[in-house]
Amino acid sequence: MKEAMLYQKEENGKVHCFLCSHHCRISDGKFGFCKVRQNIDGTLYTHSYGKLIAQQVDPIEKKPLYHFYPGTESFSIATKGCNFTCGFCQNWQISQTAKEKSVFIGEVSAEYIVKKAIESGCRSISCTYTEPTIYFEYAYEVCNIAKSKGLSTAFVTNGYMTNEALQTIRPYLDACNIDLKSFNDDFYRKNCGARLEPVLQTIRDAYKAELWVEITTLVIPGENDSEDELEKIAEFIAELSPDIPWHISRFFPQYEFGQKEITKVETIEHAKTIGLKAGLRYVYLGNVPGESNTICYNCKNVVIQRDGYRVKKISVLKNRCPVCSTHISGKWK
Repeated sequence: MKEAMLYQKEENGKVHCFLCSHHCRISDGKFGFCKVRQNIDGTLYTHSYGKLIAQQVDPIEKKPLYHFYPGTESFSIATKGCNFTCGFCQNWQISQTAKEKSVFIGEVSAEYIVKKAIESGCRSISCTYTEPTIYFEYAYEVCNIAKSKGLSTAFVTNGYMTNEALQTIRPYLDACNIDLKSFNDDFYRKNCGARLEPVLQTIRDAYKAELWVEITTLVIPGENDSEDELEKIAEFIAELSPDIPWHISRFFPQYEFGQKEITKVETIEHAKTIGLKAGLRYVYLGNVPGESNTICYNCKNVVIQRDGYRVKKISVLKNRCPVCSTHISGKWK
């Protein structure tokens, strides 16, 4: 175990964890909402430091990050746990696994992760699959070392970290894909054990901190697929910046939502229309086979051609469309 970051000791042996927006106040011997941070004799410890549950090399597009060094590979890591309890989780086997049932690859040092990323020819390291906020201490060290070795770093996150956590890791973090699961607080409370506003604030804070930000919404039939809700999500993103890419993904029955229908392709195609109408310049469909190209919003020239996660051609020249010279927002090789 390792002593946790971002907590305060309180009276009566309790600790206040302010890593995420649950702001757990934890009694001696007890765990926080995430089930991996434990108060032992008035000191908060993390049980997830270095205990890998997943590691592999992925295309950066799989995160999904389409405007963050597209066409490169990212060394992707995760430890157990999450601070959400989503019944529709697509990675529930590792994110929703109880502490005593977790299966580890092994205890792996942050230095080793960076070494493996470099040996694998990766451009970046991504903390993904589960919730990186929950293994913050490990992610912090991995990202710190990665930056010193010239690698970029990314979080794929539910956006429930506090601003204190975001500012702590900001010097070593380059990008975030943040889930915006709904624009309805009742949805978050019922399905995730969380609230909407802290997620919206993290998106605002991450953008203000000049991280590269992309947003993902998993569209679930009968839950968050109404016209009104999709419009509110698109308008929120567009108001922050029309250059923020929005990834709209199909839901497939999983975990506690095993009886739900698969999202129709027509539904997310309509959501894309809503996003473009709201003024978003880059809207992508996820979990759909075929092309997922980046198109210049001005002249409609294809500047990045993709087949699924595979980049076939990149035509961005000095951050601009080669046809009309319009600026294409993103981080480019």
